Amino acid sequence: MFGYESYDDVELIILLRKGDLNAFTTIHKRYYGVLYSHAYKRLPDREEVKDILQELFTYIWNNKETIKFNINLQAYLYTAVRNKILNVFKHQKVKSDYITSFEAFLVNDQPTPDETLRIKELISIINAEVRALPPQMRLIFEMSRNANLSHLEIAEKLQISPLTVKKQVNNSLRILRVKLGTHFFMMFFLIFFLFHLLPRQF
Repeated sequence: MFGYESYDDVELIILLRKGDLNAFTTIHKRYYGVLYSHAYKRLPDREEVKDILQELFTYIWNNKETIKFNINLQAYLYTAVRNKILNVFKHQKVKSDYITSFEAFLVNDQPTPDETLRIKELISIINAEVRALPPQMRLIFEMSRNANLSHLEIAEKLQISPLTVKKQVNNSLRILRVKLGTHFFMMFFLIFFLFHLLPRQF
């Protein structure tokens, strides 16, 4: 990659379109730090910012032959990051609406039709993230949370060690916490608790 640092953005884009990995790496190295700082000032969530930048640079590499930098590379990158941050905020607003409906249900006990719909959608979002877990991790997680089996019982049924079960459960919780966000993640436990104690309404 010797000498690539001396290329300007236009030269790097030309090489990038030809599939030059060194050109892509140079662009990544040149802009990742400043984009991270720019994004973190507006979205102070390190994992979320990392996900945004990974998604952005992955998109650029996968679409290197057809992507259009309408103004220039720097402007394109900053605009793309800004738009992705706005999408995160919109997604968080949707989550907030679901959480508000669920919290209202906890207070009022009897949900309104709109709250019932939002709670169903909230449960669907959580279930989708659980289904996205790796197969064995998902199986162990569901045996622990849905069937309410102990780590030892799961280990005996699957013929694996209790330590493996514990690690898989902890890893699944870590993944869900990242995917759902802290507040949304807490809603998951409230839903789990209530729907194992209350009569089925949904």
